[in-house]
Amino acid sequence: MESPKWPGATDESSGTDTDTPPKTSLACEDADIATLPVIAEGIQPTGNAALTSPSATEPVEAAASAAAPEEGRTSLQTSIIMLALCSALFLAALDVTIVTVAIPTISNEFNSTVGYTWIGSAYLLANAAAAPSWGKISDIWGRKQVLLIAVAIFWLGSLLSGTSVSMAMLIAARAIQGVGGGGIIVLVNVCISDLFSLRKRGKYFGLVALVWALSGGIGPIIGGAFTTHVSWRWCFYINLPISGVCFFFLAFVLKLHNPRTGLLEGLAAVDWAGTLTIVGGTLMILLGLTFGNVVYPWRSATVICLLVFGFVVVGLFIVIEAYFSRIPVMPMRLFKSRAAIAAFTCCFFHGLVYISGSYYLPTYFQAVVGASPLMSGVYVLPFSILISASSAVTGFTILKTGKFQVLIVAGFVILTFGFSLFTILGAKIEWARCIIIQIVAAVGIGLNFQSPLIALQATVQQRDIATATATFGFTRQLATAISVVIGGVVFQNTMQQQHQSLVASIGEETANLFTGSNAASSVYIIKDLDDTAKVFVREAYWKSLRAMYIMFAALAGVGLFVSFFTQQKTLSTVLEERKTGLHNMEENEKEKKADTTRVIGDVEQGIITEGAE
Repeated sequence: MESPKWPGATDESSGTDTDTPPKTSLACEDADIATLPVIAEGIQPTGNAALTSPSATEPVEAAASAAAPEEGRTSLQTSIIMLALCSALFLAALDVTIVTVAIPTISNEFNSTVGYTWIGSAYLLANAAAAPSWGKISDIWGRKQVLLIAVAIFWLGSLLSGTSVSMAMLIAARAIQGVGGGGIIVLVNVCISDLFSLRKRGKYFGLVALVWALSGGIGPIIGGAFTTHVSWRWCFYINLPISGVCFFFLAFVLKLHNPRTGLLEGLAAVDWAGTLTIVGGTLMILLGLTFGNVVYPWRSATVICLLVFGFVVVGLFIVIEAYFSRIPVMPMRLFKSRAAIAAFTCCFFHGLVYISGSYYLPTYFQAVVGASPLMSGVYVLPFSILISASSAVTGFTILKTGKFQVLIVAGFVILTFGFSLFTILGAKIEWARCIIIQIVAAVGIGLNFQSPLIALQATVQQRDIATATATFGFTRQLATAISVVIGGVVFQNTMQQQHQSLVASIGEETANLFTGSNAASSVYIIKDLDDTAKVFVREAYWKSLRAMYIMFAALAGVGLFVSFFTQQKTLSTVLEERKTGLHNMEENEKEKKADTTRVIGDVEQGIITEGAE
């Protein structure tokens, strides 16, 4: 028997161009050519097609009837649901930054030079690689069930991370955490898309961004407090009771459609070929970037093979998704719209840049300023607070005005300027300048935390909302994983280039401690150097961090260029029902094929008519 439907267990139709009435045809994979019929503020279907075509009237009636569940849900119900979702998201987001200030201590305890990069990137990489699969799996088995599984996997990864006895075990445990965290991040956004209309999502996505910023702000502080006063292992133990409570909280309060798909039936429908190729290709590319000029020379066979075969496997993934997958994990039709491509690309460059602030600023404060792990977390508070504030303001601005494109462009302008300012922080800290720079960069980050997602959901068709949201999450998490890796590579390579000057200044034995990959794990010993050596070492660290921020400022500039290609859409205030399960997925695929056939027939009929005239 089908489970009862909770108010709002639905999804939203796509937006329409602000300058054109909504198209009446349901057809076409390209969202720039046709979109689903919607009721948007100030826009009603016009023309003969709206009067004669059944497709122009029936979906509108269905949309109108679907609006009632959202309107009937009380404020208390909405608050409880959002509290549960944000609690789960908080843990997944917290683990991105809570270990940043503990990494030097962990690397020293395990006597490992690879830990600096891989403690963070293992979580982010697994997070990214798993993201598209979580979206499609939730289409098969339902949102709530799959979200609970993601929380359970995250709990297991946290337990293993806290009890790790070697760097290899910790990295593997962080990867398990990342798989669960990726599911939480994607499914929270998908659930919000199922619960609220496109216009109202801006407010709730703003809350999501606020949670991200809050976790980014207190993560380093909590991590620093644990590392300094208790043990770095509590950076992971803290997740156990909270995620356990969160699991049962979600089990009782989150009411969404349950398709009751059988295990074997669902497993048979999973796009295994697509999943394995995207995970494998991503891993090889990131391993190649990580090893380059740190473990192996760039021209070594290992690095070249990893990069070449990684891109080949990603190409194979695209072919599989485009031509062979029955239910693709990442449908290529998502990338046929220029506006959708622009939204994905903005998301990618935003992800590349934003994580470098919260991930590498603590390194600056510890290595260059000489702060303790705890105080380095306190010093990034202006950055985190302003991300929270600007994210919340952005969400409510979208709710009130329906405008998002101007926010995307403005965000990248401020982001590029802010990260350019990071290059003048200097080896000697000036606190007023440091705080102002953090504020400017944070505002640019906050404006684009969720605006590109709104732009994407306003562009794609109704049936692709969940898949598009999962792909968006994959894009952002992949970008953050790449960012941590390439940021670490630039930092380590620049430290390596300064080896000879350090040898001349402080002697070869001491200089070797701060060369290449050793630099990250040697931050804790800077305080034990004599005053003269401290000056040279801190200057070397600053030059390496500055080279990294120059790169991130350039990447923000590329994002600014791409932002001009996003398109403003009118955001619908109508919520349409979205059911999960294999039957509904197969019906959607049939509908897509029927729509395409209808478009071809209409085009052919038009050609014949024109020829007759």
